[in-house]
Amino acid sequence: MKRLILFLLFLAVSGEVVGQTNDHIQFDYDTAGNQIKRYVIDIDPDRQVSPESVPIKDIAEEDLVKADIYDDIKYYPNPVREELYVTWVTTDENYVTAIELYNLNGQLIYRLPNLEKEKATTIPFGNCAQGLYTVALQYKKGDRKTLKVMKH
Repeated sequence: MKRLILFLLFLAVSGEVVGQTNDHIQFDYDTAGNQIKRYVIDIDPDRQVSPESVPIKDIAEEDLVKADIYDDIKYYPNPVREELYVTWVTTDENYVTAIELYNLNGQLIYRLPNLEKEKATTIPFGNCAQGLYTVALQYKKGDRKTLKVMKH
């Protein structure tokens, strides 16, 4: 009888703890399969997040989020609702040629080519489902830099 009561108490307590959290964890791995980065993603639907849409001219430098591992890429907002604003620094020898948007299954959702003379752009997310996406910046010399973005 004691065991049954303890078991029921354990289930009640663990059910409350699990029910209180709205966080999920996403991991990044290196080529050898080692975990290198952990993201805690808050999926609380009632939480106030970034505005629906902010005109590019109204985005201040302090609003931009610096990419985790790239000093030359900044973006806003994350999580995104309608469109993501991305800015980058380039050189004459190596510049961004295209930006691609991928879903978690690795499927190409959107491609924005011919960015040779650009240093910033917006990526539409309006038709995308909620979830985690990868934004890939393709460079002239073949480099590829990626960002993790959540669509709310």
